[in-house]
Amino acid sequence: MIRAATTALALVLAAMPAAAQTIWIAGDSTAATYRGAAYPQTGWGMMLPCALADGVRVENRAMGGRSTRTFVSEGRWAAILKEMRPGDTVLIQFGHNDASRNRPARYAPAATDYRMYLTRFVTDVRARGGTPVILTPVARRSFDGGKARADFADYSSVARVTARETGAALIDLEALSLDLLTRTGPEAAKALYLHYTPADQKAAFPGGIADDTHSSEMGARRIADLVAGELQRLGLPVSASVRSDRPELQRETPLGKWECR
Repeated sequence: MIRAATTALALVLAAMPAAAQTIWIAGDSTAATYRGAAYPQTGWGMMLPCALADGVRVENRAMGGRSTRTFVSEGRWAAILKEMRPGDTVLIQFGHNDASRNRPARYAPAATDYRMYLTRFVTDVRARGGTPVILTPVARRSFDGGKARADFADYSSVARVTARETGAALIDLEALSLDLLTRTGPEAAKALYLHYTPADQKAAFPGGIADDTHSSEMGARRIADLVAGELQRLGLPVSASVRSDRPELQRETPLGKWECR
């Protein structure tokens, strides 16, 4: 009788739909969501859903100008912890603003505060039954000759060490994006960032712009593709929900809007 009841319960559970998975993004402007007239500025977090199976939701809480320190002090980290559910994945990418020595409210030295906050993030996510993933900072369009240069090497090094010490999954986005930039080359890489002249007639930048930090639509698609590829490779609970075929992240020309297709 007990065996029959157990078998019946197992069949019922197997027939139930799997719990919806959510990927949370905690980060800065390079991952953030933009709205209104900001196009073509695009955070890679906006494009990540193009790589995911139906039923996987992305909650992009990345925000411009935030470091690990301010993400906590402003209550943004606490909000994620309050809303996340067991089984969720949390992508954690900081470093650009942590390095702002001239802005004490943001500044988090790599070897001390930045490391402490990353460790805390991993511990907090695990305590709530989630999977933390540390990302090294995405690269800027910065070159030494024809080779892309790491502008946040100290932060990336600490992120790698913290992932190893805590056993957290790591996406070495710095290394991946540096490789992408080197293969693309200094001039062609401008298309991945916000490089426009007045003649391009971009409403968001009528006077033109030369920004080597923030991504264009094409840049965000490429970076999201790198993140998705690593998520699939890592063998995490969410990995099976990452599409192997990601044509919308590998487009050769901009779509002209913040959509997958």
